[in-house]
Amino acid sequence: MEVAKAFSGFEHFLSLELPTTFWWKRTWLCGSSLSWTERYNGALPNGDRGRRKSRFALYKRPKANGVKPSTVHVISTPQASKAISCKGQHSISYTLSRNQTVVVEYTHDKDTDMFQVGRSTESPIDFVVTDTISGSQNNDEAQITQSTISRFACRIVCDRNEPYTARIFAAGFDSSKNIFLGEKAAKWKNPDGHMDGLTTNGVLVMHPRGGFTEESQPGVWREISVCGDVYTLRETRSAQQRGKLVESETNVLQDGSLIDLCGATLLWRTADGLFHTPTQKHIEALRQEINAARPQCPVGLNTLAFPSINRKEVVEEKQPWAYLSCGHVHGYHNWGHRSDTEANERECPMCRTVGPYVPLWLGCEAGFYVDAGPPTHAFAPCGHVCSEKSAKYWAQIPLPHGTHAFHAACPFCATQLVGEQNCIKLIFQGPVD
Repeated sequence: MEVAKAFSGFEHFLSLELPTTFWWKRTWLCGSSLSWTERYNGALPNGDRGRRKSRFALYKRPKANGVKPSTVHVISTPQASKAISCKGQHSISYTLSRNQTVVVEYTHDKDTDMFQVGRSTESPIDFVVTDTISGSQNNDEAQITQSTISRFACRIVCDRNEPYTARIFAAGFDSSKNIFLGEKAAKWKNPDGHMDGLTTNGVLVMHPRGGFTEESQPGVWREISVCGDVYTLRETRSAQQRGKLVESETNVLQDGSLIDLCGATLLWRTADGLFHTPTQKHIEALRQEINAARPQCPVGLNTLAFPSINRKEVVEEKQPWAYLSCGHVHGYHNWGHRSDTEANERECPMCRTVGPYVPLWLGCEAGFYVDAGPPTHAFAPCGHVCSEKSAKYWAQIPLPHGTHAFHAACPFCATQLVGEQNCIKLIFQGPVD
């Protein structure tokens, strides 16, 4: 039985980068689609290839590969720790000191499937992610000198039986089936005796309140531990001291959950959520409907048209442009500059408002839409266009930026949003005839 849709990414977004979106078909699933939320409006710059994609759909594996904790060893010598780690079983090593390491062995779990996300291209990683570069930066400006994403960032464990619950855990197993938390890593022993810890830059999760719907509101960002417990955020991203345990919350992923890997933000969509999400065909139909209305430039009176979704990188002659301080939509013109220093600041000939003047682009990642409404609002200052409720939802989401900051960003290109509301209602003029 085919299940309907799925969508890409921030991400980028786990359309898991801030964040991307997508529609898919699949044969199983707890609800499992990861989209890269940022920067990759439908596809990576060089195309989706293999395990490096802007979106990723999770399927029930032919054979379960999940693991669960079993035997705990307290080791006093590095040699003994290495011997246990080389047994071919999954294990997590917690180095407490030079003379003491706790090794937790994991055994096969026939009831779960495990999917791993990280920067590494090694075979244990199912979904390869890279650092998100803001759409406001070009390739020369935005070279990543050192990635902040972990090579083995996190793992998602899905139940193979209904209701197909999906849980997220910090850190992933490497090619030797091991996770190592060194002396400097944040780690501790819980009151019940089991060890736990945090990765260097952490795995943050935010569950929207009210689900991923028209009425959704931002939730609170939390940090997920290696064993899946939920904590308040550390003072800084890589601080040694963990936050406070939040016993009332779990690591179960929900429709619309955002997962931040410190350099990429992923959006999680469930199978049920995707059933109620617009499809790529719906987005294309809305584009054609707008173009069929023949919007005109109020000054040049020439007809405007959104370019094909497949040509989203090329500015075309008929492409609509907008003044993002007022929302008036025009065709391209090369006048109205207010100063030589602010090349993008223009005066709107309709209302004399001064502000950014940019080409408009239709948001192609359908999975980022919280409703199927017409594309009437644009994000500022990038000019990506989507429905009103989708624009207002993302405009209020504080996304992690770097190792300590949060700001709202366009889900289609990761550009930091500006202005009083971060988005603007577009004002089109119809044909005069």
